[in-house]
Amino acid sequence: MSEATAQKLSELEHALMELAYQGLKTEMEVARLSKEMREFKNEMRWEIKQLNRRIGEVSNKMGTLAEDMVAPNMPRVAKELFGCEKPDFWGVRIKKRKGSQNREYDVIVVCGEYVLINETKTKLKTGHVDEMIEMLEEFRTFFPEYENKKLVGILASLYVDESIIRYASKKGILIMCMGDETMEVVNGEEVKFY
Repeated sequence: MSEATAQKLSELEHALMELAYQGLKTEMEVARLSKEMREFKNEMRWEIKQLNRRIGEVSNKMGTLAEDMVAPNMPRVAKELFGCEKPDFWGVRIKKRKGSQNREYDVIVVCGEYVLINETKTKLKTGHVDEMIEMLEEFRTFFPEYENKKLVGILASLYVDESIIRYASKKGILIMCMGDETMEVVNGEEVKFY
């Protein structure tokens, strides 16, 4: 073998070794990146799980925020509408069971001959008016002790669209929403007793 051929073979061996080294180096780099990507994906899954949990907590708090604003105003509303100085009963988040049926009422205020029943919604829709009427119609099933009382339905939300107020007024359901300073009934003259 000539010296030139030996030199060429040596250069070729060196180039192949360099190529193998670069291949091994690339393989190690791909393995490192792959490991980092798995770790990143796992971390992102955990972060998404935490974010979803926080969103759920905020959503739940938003749901109770309106209820928490409405409840303390209900005795005042009973006084303004019906002259009730002091409620006979005032309850928040009342749960009642009759047989296999369960019902929950956001606020109930009993005052003299009146029972004010409140449902508070984060976003009030027309369908909630009809649901309130159904709730009023079945109320005495759960509370027969109020058989001879006049039932007043009050739907509440922080903001209520005028079209819903008009619909509720036609049905005799009162609407309560945020006024200048506190929650107020916006259609008190439209009350209907159930």
